[in-house]
Amino acid sequence: MDVLSDAISAMRLGRPHSSRTVLDAPWGVRFEPQKGAGFHVLLKGACWLIPTVGDPVRLGVGDVAFLPRELGHGLADVPDRPLADARSLIRPQAAGGPDADGRGAGDHGTGDYGADGRTEMLCGAYRLDQSRVHPLLAELPDVVHLPARIGRHPSLRGAIELLGRELDGGTRHGGDAALPALLDILLLYMVRAWYEDRPADEATGWAAALRDPAVAAALRGVHDEPGRPWTVRSLAERAGLSRAAFARRFTATVGSPPLAYATWWRMTVAARLLRDRDLPLRAVAERVGYASEFAFAKAFKREFAEAPGRFRDAARGDDRPWPEE
Repeated sequence: MDVLSDAISAMRLGRPHSSRTVLDAPWGVRFEPQKGAGFHVLLKGACWLIPTVGDPVRLGVGDVAFLPRELGHGLADVPDRPLADARSLIRPQAAGGPDADGRGAGDHGTGDYGADGRTEMLCGAYRLDQSRVHPLLAELPDVVHLPARIGRHPSLRGAIELLGRELDGGTRHGGDAALPALLDILLLYMVRAWYEDRPADEATGWAAALRDPAVAAALRGVHDEPGRPWTVRSLAERAGLSRAAFARRFTATVGSPPLAYATWWRMTVAARLLRDRDLPLRAVAERVGYASEFAFAKAFKREFAEAPGRFRDAARGDDRPWPEE
């Protein structure tokens, strides 16, 4: 996989969750901090996203708000609306449209305010391993606001449309497989859109690294072959630069020296293999470039502060949805 896909895959845990929600004014909901990420897509109407830190953000039709680290936030029809606990107020809209009595799922005894006061949105959440955040994702702001613009990010818009149709379709064959796949694609497209929106002349850090052909080539090498005995010289050759020029350029954009990042990624891959696969420790060690199980265990414990076997026992079977149902 490419670097962005790898970064997201390394952090993903459990099963994602999504729902379609309708709310009629006046309304305000509060989402508590969680160990994951969330998103909102406005399909109709408008609302305000109220972050824990910073000014409220107005969301219009077609806007996407992605919260890569769920520090807690609010949503409301007006920015100064009192907020109620989202778990007690929001009820996902029944597949196919309004509730049986003809009201939207957001009608909670507040009366019928008509079409002008109605907000409809797609909301979702992901469980992410916040204990080992890839630096590419760590650079994202607490709120990623992607305004709707004609012709911008067609892949993201296509994924949103497909997700909306899937949620509208009721019980459909293949839905259990389609929804998680669409949510994973949407996560990738939201992160990609934020990086693509960074002006080229202002790009720094990972935004610059992904656009730098030399640094990107070295990163692809590390990600494609984590078990290869990389050296600064061999990575510089892959990047087409001198050893010194490459080391300076890589460190300036990625934020760590080439071999430090290579080791960090090897251990990240190892952790994923231990969590998701039944491979013997020797096989995991070989896949990430260690000739002996002992050397691998020592390096892993230095990185994670626990032995590989204990890490595996603690991490296995963590396939719960988020938020937990």
